[in-house]
Amino acid sequence: MKIILISDYDGLGKAGELVDVKPGFARNKLLPNGFALRASKKNIAFIEEKKKLLETSKMRENASLQDLIKRLSKTEITIEAQVGEEEKMFGSITSSDIHKSLKGKGIAIDRNSILLDAPIKSLGIFHVKIQLSKDYECDVKIYVIKS
Repeated sequence: MKIILISDYDGLGKAGELVDVKPGFARNKLLPNGFALRASKKNIAFIEEKKKLLETSKMRENASLQDLIKRLSKTEITIEAQVGEEEKMFGSITSSDIHKSLKGKGIAIDRNSILLDAPIKSLGIFHVKIQLSKDYECDVKIYVIKS
C-alpha cells in the first residue's frame, strides 16, 4: 500500500516521502496515529504544497537566525560580582544571569539555549556557547568583574 508520511518515522523515511508499506501496518498503525495519509492525487498535491510552505518558512527562519548569530558574536557582556578576600566571588554567574544581561542589551533568546557547563565562580573573561538551533551556534564574550 502506498502512503505519504506526514511526519518523520524511524525506519520508514522523512515527512513528505511516498513509501510502500504492508496494508495492515498502514491501516493499524500509521493512518490512525496520524503518521501518514493514503497516496491519492489530492493528498500528494496537498503534501507538495505543504513542503513548499515549509521550505520558504525555513529559509526565513535561517536568515533571521544568521542575523541573530551575527549580533550575538559581536556582543560582549560585563557582569559585576561581589568579591571578598583574595578575589573570591560570593555566589556564581549562571545562565539566568547571562540571559538577563542579554535581555538588557535587547537580544531575546531562550534561556535554555545558553550552554554553560558549570556556573562561573571566578573573575575573568569567559566565552559561553549559545546554541540557537541544531545548526546554529556562536560564542558570547563575558567579562566578570568585581563591583
